[in-house]
Amino acid sequence: MARGQGAALDRKKLMADPVMVGTIVVLITFLTIFILYPLAILLVDSFVGDGSLSLSAFQRIFAMPTFTRAIGNTLKVGFLVGILSTVVGLLFAYVEVYVKVGRAVGGLFKVVSMLPVVSPPFVLSLSMIMLFGKSGIITKFLLGIKDNSVYGFWGIVVVQSLTFFPVCYMMLKGLLKNIDPSLEEAARDMGASRGKVFMTVTLPLLLPGLGNAFLVTFIESIADFANPMIIGGSYDTLATTIYLQITGAYDKVGAAAMAVVLLAITLLMFAVQKYYLEAKTAATLTGKASRGRMLIGERSVTLPLTILCALAAIFVIMMYLCVPIGALFPTWGYKFTPLTFKWFAQVFTRYKGFQAFRDSFVLSLISAPITALLSMIISYLVVKRKFKAKGFIEAVSMLAMAVPGTVLGVGYIRGFSGGVFHSANWPIFADAVKEGETVVREAGALHGLFPNGILGGIYGSAAILIIVFVVRSLPTGTRSGISALRQIDKSIEESAYDMGADSFKVFMTVTLPLIKDSFLSGLVTAFVRSITAISAIILLVTPQFLLITVQINEFAEKGSYSLACAFATILIIITYGSVLLMNLVMKFFGTSRKLKEDE
Repeated sequence: MARGQGAALDRKKLMADPVMVGTIVVLITFLTIFILYPLAILLVDSFVGDGSLSLSAFQRIFAMPTFTRAIGNTLKVGFLVGILSTVVGLLFAYVEVYVKVGRAVGGLFKVVSMLPVVSPPFVLSLSMIMLFGKSGIITKFLLGIKDNSVYGFWGIVVVQSLTFFPVCYMMLKGLLKNIDPSLEEAARDMGASRGKVFMTVTLPLLLPGLGNAFLVTFIESIADFANPMIIGGSYDTLATTIYLQITGAYDKVGAAAMAVVLLAITLLMFAVQKYYLEAKTAATLTGKASRGRMLIGERSVTLPLTILCALAAIFVIMMYLCVPIGALFPTWGYKFTPLTFKWFAQVFTRYKGFQAFRDSFVLSLISAPITALLSMIISYLVVKRKFKAKGFIEAVSMLAMAVPGTVLGVGYIRGFSGGVFHSANWPIFADAVKEGETVVREAGALHGLFPNGILGGIYGSAAILIIVFVVRSLPTGTRSGISALRQIDKSIEESAYDMGADSFKVFMTVTLPLIKDSFLSGLVTAFVRSITAISAIILLVTPQFLLITVQINEFAEKGSYSLACAFATILIIITYGSVLLMNLVMKFFGTSRKLKEDE
């Protein structure tokens, strides 16, 4: 009874706030049109053929040897990359949390954890080719190996493992810190060795978290487009096969069916990771440790583990340093001296570098604040408001995390090439059901109202690129905002409401200032993710726009590695500078600064 009255009161308060209602309607419309609609069009393309429900598109693609081989290749790579990344990430996390290490090693760990965030997704593929390829510095010029090839299965596995293990490291580090040390010390007091304590106490507590890290990496691996495209060679994966199906075979329906298969795999893994393993991890490790942990100081443990992790970290850093160094070589694979800056000059004088960096920078700069603000608004609605559509907004905004970029790109091509409610999209709905039914009437009415489709001019414009940037970065900012808002007591905002402020004023003057660290972090993260994106963008970009990542991919495919490295180096400088600037702003203007002053 009381719960029903409370819900009725919440609804009444919500309907009395037109700003809040309008915001919810706009958000639902945005999420429906730009996330659900493209995926729905893919499903329609796949299941509706010749005007009726049919599995002919799936029968056709599964009859293709290249596609069935690509599925097996993708799952095999994803499984191995998930295991390797989780194991290496656990090793790094364990050493940092449990082992007494020097400040230099701790600094190396921080650098390694940040590098994948600030670098383009295919940097390690370039480095692998330049170091270990047929004309590689190590293989050809140091070891004299001429028949070596890094392309294919092992090349993808190594590159993706090095790219994704920092994600596992960051996830598992937080989990290890939350394990109460008294549990392990009790086992030690009973005579158990450190190895037995790890296997019987620490590892069982971590198992849900390890499964979570594995699935996150597995999803990232099977959705990855850039690395298999550059270093995969003839080893097809689902992401590259979809891309070639739509750009090489011009088979949009076949590409849509392939995209649905990849989407089904990622959604299944995402559902297990999100709704089962995350909840199990939270139930196993609740709250913070009761007291500080005594770090392991025995040299028999610290020395081998520290050396192993330091060597791995140095190798990863060396791989990233190979990119700017490779941009200084006169002719890659033939002449390595004297070092020259000619490729950096040619980026801007011969290969339209100014336009590429301008277009990428401007589009990312526009999308970043939109993403950050949308993320905070969604987080605010999810945490602080009660209404029926709240679950829909949260689920759909997080859905983009599980949708591979290639799938989203194909969905946008099929959904927006003629606009929403365009005649090319809706007759298939009409033919799929009996004449005279509601769906037919609605489809016909929509076509009559909008013969050229709503948003008909969006395809091929800057707007669609900005929207893709926003959609791809939205889940990251939303998760950060939800975490920050759950730490704010609702009485702070309620006092502002009691003084007559509306929801917009409360959000802008009370809530947002309290979570400005999360807002700034989401702003820079969105900018970095946008300017380094490629998987969805490569399918949607037109000759009107030049984007850095597309240029890097194009030159790498042509074998112009020095030029690709020059573009990538400048891009890394831009992204790394953005992160440093954010840290500086948060240090002097963030909420943590204000708290220190109040103390």
